[in-house]
Amino acid sequence: MAATKFLALVAQTIIQHPQMVGDELDEATHERMQQRAEQLSQEMTRLLQELEQRSQEQMLQELEQRSQEQSGLAWGALLFAALQQWQLWAIAGVLVLLCGLCWWLRKRSHEPDSSSEEESSSSDREQVEEEEEEEEDNDDANDLGRFFEEHIQWPVQNLATECQAVKELLGNFILVFQQLLSNSFFPLPQPPIGVGSAFEGWSPREKDIVYRLLVPLKPPRGHAFHLELGTAGEMPARNFCVRVELVCTCMSERLAGEMLCFLHHPEEELRRNQDPSLLRTLCTSSYLDVQKTARWFHQLVKAAWVVLPQSSTCCLTVLPSSRSCKYQVTKSDNKSLITEMIFGVQQGNSHIFVSSQTTEAIFTPSTMWPETYAVAEANFFSHMARQAPHDSFHLKCLQLCARILVGTSFSTYTVKTVVMHLLTTIPLSGWRRKHLLLRLQDIMRYLRCCLEEKRLDHFFLGNERVPEEISLPPDFRTLEPLNLFQCLAQDPAAHAEALREFVELRDRLTRLLIYGR
Repeated sequence: MAATKFLALVAQTIIQHPQMVGDELDEATHERMQQRAEQLSQEMTRLLQELEQRSQEQMLQELEQRSQEQSGLAWGALLFAALQQWQLWAIAGVLVLLCGLCWWLRKRSHEPDSSSEEESSSSDREQVEEEEEEEEDNDDANDLGRFFEEHIQWPVQNLATECQAVKELLGNFILVFQQLLSNSFFPLPQPPIGVGSAFEGWSPREKDIVYRLLVPLKPPRGHAFHLELGTAGEMPARNFCVRVELVCTCMSERLAGEMLCFLHHPEEELRRNQDPSLLRTLCTSSYLDVQKTARWFHQLVKAAWVVLPQSSTCCLTVLPSSRSCKYQVTKSDNKSLITEMIFGVQQGNSHIFVSSQTTEAIFTPSTMWPETYAVAEANFFSHMARQAPHDSFHLKCLQLCARILVGTSFSTYTVKTVVMHLLTTIPLSGWRRKHLLLRLQDIMRYLRCCLEEKRLDHFFLGNERVPEEISLPPDFRTLEPLNLFQCLAQDPAAHAEALREFVELRDRLTRLLIYGR
């Protein structure tokens, strides 16, 4: 306020009393100007004193007010003043951060070991997650497999849901069978096991998928099954016969009194008081007959269907089959599922069975039960799925290769064997989506080498690389490997044709990758 008055007074003086132009002034004018100058000097002195006094009072009041405020405001004023010098502020900020970091490290080093381990494990997990995220980001940026996944026209399937529905229905069948056969002398069906490409998750077909399940058979009371190895026959399976033997039940007969011993009771008494043994119903000579067993299962399915809850909403059609039980279930929306029941007898406690499945031979005797590795293969792919990365493409590779086999002499079992061998030699981390082209190249290269050498070893027989989780008979790992290409070694014309077809397969795979179908 005082400074404003002083400036106004000076301005008024300059405007109202300008300096006279000239070298000489009259005496009266000179005296008036001198008096006016003294007056202005006194006024200026008074105003300056007043300004200084009021400035001191204002500073005292501000200091008192600041002393009553929080200490943080005082620091804020100082920091604000320092802020005007940005270089100084930047240096100070860096120093503060360094001090804070040193303090945190010092504090952490003095904490108990348990908390340190916990924080260390937590930081390790975060680091692993960050590395995985970075790896996935890098994979997405350079993932050629993603392009092929989106480019190729894959078959539209819902294998998991349909496999579950098929297995649930057959499980209901088995429960009814067990109730009907509990006091009979027919084989006792056990819970079904899903096998084949559909249950393994790589079926190359989009329509008309056949869902195969193996139904283990147990011998009835008073009977025993013995497996007898037959001739080598046609590859790739060894052939067995299931010999049915009567077992003495005299001891259990005395305890339970439910049946007569087939070995120690007269035939007339047995014929009059007891149902015939399995040897008289489903056997030829003393061996279990596949075709008789298949016809018997067809009758069981028809009889059990009427009591199942699915019969009220679905239609059952039993399909012709001489060595299995095949049927089609059609829903109300006209969608149908085809199921094939294969019968099997287990070898000990292993995953290897002898089964009723057909062979590549022109004629298969009705008492011949080829050795099947379908259950072991299903367990192998389940084991691989648990060990493989979440984006593993080993099943997609198998599915692609199976699609190009149509119209050739190569079977899907050949490609499947090749992939199983490679899965135990190439680390599972190398089967991710980004490795699709490399693994397809490996599959074709492996197949070509086998064709040139006229030898493709069976995966389970004589293979020490089979995972321990797969239960095999004791002698399997030490057996001589079975050559699935033995026919090519014996037939030069067939070998030349296989080599020609391989070139066609390679061209088909190239077209499939380029055009997507």
